[in-house]
Amino acid sequence: MDPPLHGQRLDRALAVLLPEFSRSFLQQLMEAGAVALRGQPATKPSHKVRAGDAGQVELRPTPQSQAFQPEDLALDIVHEDAHLLVLNKPAGLVVHPAPGNWSGTLLNGLLGRDPGARTLPRAGIVHRLDKDTSGLMVVARTRQAMDRLVAMIAAREVARQYLALVHRPWQGPARRRVEAPIGRDPRNRLRMAVVDLQRNPGKAAATVVDLLAQAPEGSALRCTLETGRTHQIRVHLAHLGHPIVGDALYGGAPVGGLQRQALHAFRLAFAHPVTGEPLAFHSPLPPDLQQAWSAWGLRYNESEWLTSQPAAAA
Repeated sequence: MDPPLHGQRLDRALAVLLPEFSRSFLQQLMEAGAVALRGQPATKPSHKVRAGDAGQVELRPTPQSQAFQPEDLALDIVHEDAHLLVLNKPAGLVVHPAPGNWSGTLLNGLLGRDPGARTLPRAGIVHRLDKDTSGLMVVARTRQAMDRLVAMIAAREVARQYLALVHRPWQGPARRRVEAPIGRDPRNRLRMAVVDLQRNPGKAAATVVDLLAQAPEGSALRCTLETGRTHQIRVHLAHLGHPIVGDALYGGAPVGGLQRQALHAFRLAFAHPVTGEPLAFHSPLPPDLQQAWSAWGLRYNESEWLTSQPAAAA
């Protein structure tokens, strides 16, 4: 190692010496035993290097480097044309490759069913659902559609509505607009939280929440996104004191055998990004969420939930 790198973390030193590779890639090589320092395997990125240390790096394909591969996955396609497709994502399907899920993701499935997806950033994915959230997503099939959809989402021209089952009877008016900024939880970096922008980084976030039905144990809600922050609905509802059933990260507990968070993207509406045609799609509540609804004896009326739309955002 060169003298200027003395005392640096091993991963940072390697990133300086091998700038063509990312620190993430180099860290994976360490974990795989492909990096040696002074003749011994070096597996800890935080190890401090010393001037004069000799090392070797064996370049190997890592799970991340092989993640963007086509796979034959069964996808529930609701609508498809030359410019976009709308699909119904099941709970448990990860949208994009990430640590712990480098394969079997929606992105892999999109690459497997459409060779043209390789020409698009993120295979045309313009928004995401959490792994354990089910429901509707729109995916671009052309760059023209992708650029327009991204702009439409930013301009709040794509209506995205969710059904949620939460703990505790609802408090306050039947319709509430939650406007609270969201950022990384300063006490737990694995979570998001409502933050004070004067003290912590974050972004403005707004969700319209409508009460649909309630029981002594909890409430059924319809949530309409005005912004699209990470974990937005989960964070806003927990902030109100109504964590989503099954959402252990934000204080929820299982109900009726439900093994995931009770959140479902049930309505998606927007103007076609190329033709301008009005499009609207509806995904019925999956059986596992219907069972959780029934466990509390809650009224279930999707037709009413679809026709009774929230007021336009102020």
